[in-house]
Amino acid sequence: MNRIKSVEVFGVQVPLVGEYKNAYKSKSIQRSAVVRITTTHGAVGLGNIDPSPGYSMESIEQSLWVLQQQLAPAIVGMDPTNIHEILGHIEPLIVGFHDAKAAIEMACMDLSARLARMPLYTFLGGLMTPVVRLNAWIGILPPEEAAAQTKAWQDQGFKSCKIKVGADIYADEQRVKAVRQAVGADFNIRIDANAGYDEASSIQLCRLVAPYGLQLFEQPVAFDNIEGLARVRKEANAMGLAIMADESVLDHASLIRIIKAEAADIVKVKVMKQGGFLNTRRMIATAEAAGIRCVVGHGFGLGINTMAEIMLAATSTNVLEGLECVGPLKTSDDIVTQRLDFSSGQFCLPKVEGLGVELDEVKIKKYQFDIVKV
Repeated sequence: MNRIKSVEVFGVQVPLVGEYKNAYKSKSIQRSAVVRITTTHGAVGLGNIDPSPGYSMESIEQSLWVLQQQLAPAIVGMDPTNIHEILGHIEPLIVGFHDAKAAIEMACMDLSARLARMPLYTFLGGLMTPVVRLNAWIGILPPEEAAAQTKAWQDQGFKSCKIKVGADIYADEQRVKAVRQAVGADFNIRIDANAGYDEASSIQLCRLVAPYGLQLFEQPVAFDNIEGLARVRKEANAMGLAIMADESVLDHASLIRIIKAEAADIVKVKVMKQGGFLNTRRMIATAEAAGIRCVVGHGFGLGINTMAEIMLAATSTNVLEGLECVGPLKTSDDIVTQRLDFSSGQFCLPKVEGLGVELDEVKIKKYQFDIVKV
């Protein structure tokens, strides 16, 4: 029987094309973890997570250490195609660390789909959206700069964007106003506070931006303030504005709490944050049963994780158009042999085996950093 022979863990740091600022911090480099599983018969599967401060519960250093020292050794000798057994084995080893566990599950899923000689989206049940659209991202910038960047994305073919807010509601309003004036009425605009405001400020910001016809307002308040999120949603809905939960969506239990509290119109999920494909797909189904649409993706993913999120999103009609897995637009390089091309604002799902991406050994060595005990 084909068993896991080795699990390699790499820490890589890839420069971004510029500096990106949100309510948490500014950054110009993405530090990520890459996992490669090889079986006794030579089959290979890849996993990748891209933690960011404020989004992930654990740092990249913590995730790498847990992967290398606990999770990787624990699955050697196991059947990589029995995903339920793998997850059941690693889940009790350490509390939390959904990102790290997702990297293991992703590699096993990639490997299993490759062995089945089918795309991972087929392995997950089938392709529903052959061509996906991507959502452009605008940082906390001066109004004129935000407007110019968004207009450039629109000219390339993008139909929507997310504008980061969270520093000052009046500056936020001016940024949103400038973007709306630049792109016209038919362009979808989302705003994201990254949990940067309290309830009162969030509601006031809703009043300020309501005239600009936004698609949604993402995570206005702290991740654990579900009651506050519900109150903001009630006020926002009265102004015609939808509220999306992101940082508040941690696991299935947190999603249930949001649904019960009627705290969100939309929820955002990520393969990394939710602990893998299976958990994320189940949460999308739960949201759909509750009448809640989903947004998929995170902004700084490398090629492996980005392809994983695209393939997952393409299997569900409950996922909103405008995926947010746009890391290849922000990174100056990647650790896969062929970079994903999102320049037109859309992406055609390829007919490949597994995730259909391969590690570039030269790039891994170029960007690798040492895993240190934390």
